[in-house]
Amino acid sequence: MGHVSVGMVDVTSPLPRPSTMGRGNAEVRARLLMVEDDERIRLALGLALADEGCDVVEAASGEEALHLLATTEVDVVLLDLMLPGIDGLEVCRRLRGQGELPIIIVSARTDTSDVIAGLEAGADDYVTKPLMASELAARIRALLRRRHPASTQPRPVIRVGEVEIYPAEEAVLRGGAPVHLTRTEFGLLMELAMAEGRVVTREELLRRVWGYDYFGDTRLLDVHIRRLRRKVERDPDNPTCVLTVRGRGYKAGGLA
Repeated sequence: MGHVSVGMVDVTSPLPRPSTMGRGNAEVRARLLMVEDDERIRLALGLALADEGCDVVEAASGEEALHLLATTEVDVVLLDLMLPGIDGLEVCRRLRGQGELPIIIVSARTDTSDVIAGLEAGADDYVTKPLMASELAARIRALLRRRHPASTQPRPVIRVGEVEIYPAEEAVLRGGAPVHLTRTEFGLLMELAMAEGRVVTREELLRRVWGYDYFGDTRLLDVHIRRLRRKVERDPDNPTCVLTVRGRGYKAGGLA
């Protein structure tokens, strides 16, 4: 496709590649719902993402997206925040309330409040316009790769205070009651638990959980730590499971 610039889309595909989002030698096409009201962006980005190995389903509004998702299975949602009718934040909240479908929000602005609002609404990741298909594809691959930290024989249960983590089942209990985590939140909790009380730096968490470097932008991690604490801590303002180590990173507390 070479280089294409349409509106807020900047597409660069330097080399031809197979139309797969490969995992090892397996050929896996990711099915993506792109929610974008600008028809030119939908067309340009849809073609570019198809080259990157995505099957793209399109929606021009929040209402259309919610309707489609009631009957159509997808692997990830690419959601513009600035939509007519039901805006992207409300769509994100509704989708997160229904389950753990990975969501990447798209913002035309980089101000902190806009990005944080999207992440607080339940998004797993964010990108800002202009968009590059190669960067988006990398983030989609990272979302679909979310798994436990590498271990030849994962422990059947890991206890962090009153929180019990079952890696094989991707299940978490607190005081015996199920805790519903997104795939990203679960990966974050597992990274801290598997460190067995050692401090994990912010940069390490960003690289291990999200799959690539964020060049000093830690808003993504900050919001996910807050979200995780709200779910696993009895008092999120005084955490005992997910602990901050000032100037260094985070660690798990109360390991058993």
